[in-house]
Amino acid sequence: MNRAKVREGEGARTMGPLLILAAAAAQPAAEQVAQLPVTPPAAAAERGVISYPPAFFAEARPVNAFDMVSRLPGFTFDKGAAVRGLAGSGGNVLIDGQPSVSKNDSLDEILKRIPAGAVERIDLIRGGAPGIDMEGRTIIANVVRRQTAGFRAAIMPGIYQLYDGRQLPGLRFEAQWRWPGGRSAEFGQVFGTGANEEFGDGPRIRYNADGTVRLRSKVDADAYGHRRWTTGAFETPLMGGRLRLNGAYLPNPSELEIYDRYESTTGLEYEKNDFKRLQAELGGRYSRGLTEKLSLETVLFHQWNNNKTTVDFQAPTQTRDFLLDKKSTEAVGRMQFRYRYDPQLTLEFGAEGALNQLDSETALTLNARPVVVPAANVQVEETRGEMFLRGTWRATPKLTLEAGVRQEGSRVTSEGDVLLEKTLTFTKPRAALTWAPDDQSQIRLRVEREVGQLNFDDFVASPNAVSTGVVLAGNPDLAPQQAWVYEAAYERRFWGAGAAVLTVRHFALNDVVDRVPIRSLAGVVLADAPGNLGTGTRDEIQGSLTVPLDRFGVRAAQFKAQLTWRDTKVDDPLLGGTREISGQRPLEWEAHFSQDLPQWKSTWGVDLLGAYRERFFRLSEIETRKVSTWVMVYGEYKPQPDWIIRLEAWGFTGRDFKRIREVYTAPRNVGRVDFTDVRALEWNGTFYLRVRKTFGG
Repeated sequence: MNRAKVREGEGARTMGPLLILAAAAAQPAAEQVAQLPVTPPAAAAERGVISYPPAFFAEARPVNAFDMVSRLPGFTFDKGAAVRGLAGSGGNVLIDGQPSVSKNDSLDEILKRIPAGAVERIDLIRGGAPGIDMEGRTIIANVVRRQTAGFRAAIMPGIYQLYDGRQLPGLRFEAQWRWPGGRSAEFGQVFGTGANEEFGDGPRIRYNADGTVRLRSKVDADAYGHRRWTTGAFETPLMGGRLRLNGAYLPNPSELEIYDRYESTTGLEYEKNDFKRLQAELGGRYSRGLTEKLSLETVLFHQWNNNKTTVDFQAPTQTRDFLLDKKSTEAVGRMQFRYRYDPQLTLEFGAEGALNQLDSETALTLNARPVVVPAANVQVEETRGEMFLRGTWRATPKLTLEAGVRQEGSRVTSEGDVLLEKTLTFTKPRAALTWAPDDQSQIRLRVEREVGQLNFDDFVASPNAVSTGVVLAGNPDLAPQQAWVYEAAYERRFWGAGAAVLTVRHFALNDVVDRVPIRSLAGVVLADAPGNLGTGTRDEIQGSLTVPLDRFGVRAAQFKAQLTWRDTKVDDPLLGGTREISGQRPLEWEAHFSQDLPQWKSTWGVDLLGAYRERFFRLSEIETRKVSTWVMVYGEYKPQPDWIIRLEAWGFTGRDFKRIREVYTAPRNVGRVDFTDVRALEWNGTFYLRVRKTFGG
């Protein structure tokens, strides 16, 4: 059963309907990029950096840096990966040249707290720039803030009106202070409740292997998430450098309730999921110049995650109860030196260390009798260290080379139900080449060995056992997935604010992480769990397009779209032969239209999030999830400079969340299909109204 997701924003919205284009991270300045002047396209092409001043975004009337980044031509936001450690977790947007020292306080949330009036410009860095860690990416954005002293604040009440009559209010408050001398502070609070649009109402039909109907039922599902978030940051000059501290306290409880009523009888299946989640984090960065060419940066980060999940399932012939109590912590330290040999060559070297700990307890009962779950109660600890060296060389005004290597080593131990001790080492080289044949074109090539982070969620059992009766065990004895990545991209800019980008990637995978059978010492299959399947491949073709529509007679309007085609292959551990990798989406797409209406002091737009499919291969089941296209229409009215009224209509065309379970009588290699269970839940739309009042300059 999927965990109920909490909506982001004022009313605690999820990834659902809002633009997935955005991002930021508020951190201190990086000398080389944060000071780049606004440049015309020709000069920008030579440096690989295009600077967009506030005037570029003025017609769209942006409220915050989130809105501004979403309109960058040829750029699609990525908020970063949920991995342990700091490398690779920061997303593809910087603030003042630095990634955030934050994980639970997401990049889009950080960006929403930066008013548009506080942004001096946004630099789009294509291929690399001296002094900037691209972290394996070929394009990133850098939000450069104004240094003007003053106070800014905003309060934003909002309310959701759901299609079934429910009303969910929310409130957001944020404030920023900046004083002479370079000191600044930030504070934010979010209170709100939001629904999860994956759970609505609809039919469920269970088919026998011959296609006849075994069961029909009507499902009524409701899921809520609650936010009571507090965030803050403080930045000041210190001992010749700059210190930034940030923290977040993020309780995020949620609940899911499902009534599944049989049509032919009076039977009822009932499920109640209660999720108690508390996240907290503290981060700090100190940077200073040591000599004219050498600078130092030190980062410390600590996070706590407490998650308690209880699930109660009742059916006419069976009851199941599940408890998962999981506590994890992470402490990370990082030190980095940057040496600027000359304006064309920058070298960086340093080290990162991390300590990750997990304490998990799991219990499952069937008809009040305990069920043995592999790796139910474990205590896992990982100590990891990494050293790195990289450099950026602008060989000519049109040619840039970035190359480096990371050496990683870790020690993983497990106690409790699984006794384990192992050591892992990986070498991770990287090289990227950027060539601008003319002022409007750029070609980018990348070769890199990527090593994924071990996911502690894979180490413990899953509550899927309650809703489906299938035991999804944990497995601490995992190796991280590795890949040699080969990437080529071509970018063409046109009409001033237009851009088209085509990217091709090939991943040669090792130790693919997917579901594998868990066997006893006698060779009997007990369950399935995350494990390593061996080698595999993933191929991607991605295209993005940004078109200013003035040439088509639509004034002050922009169209943005992105499409990704994906093909994956891995050997099936049960049947042999190849299949796709679980959880990968073969096709993803999104499209966005926005237009400014200055005569009405308004903006409006339409967002489309395309349909997609995911498939999961398990021991005795294949589960397919299909989600239909999501449509959102929004309008924003600004009657006064300090007042904004925004209305959004989500999913008014409806959105279908379909789950198809092909269940076998035994493991798939020896059993046959027993039944196919199809559940289609429909979400019929939501209206969201928000008022924003700003204070200060």
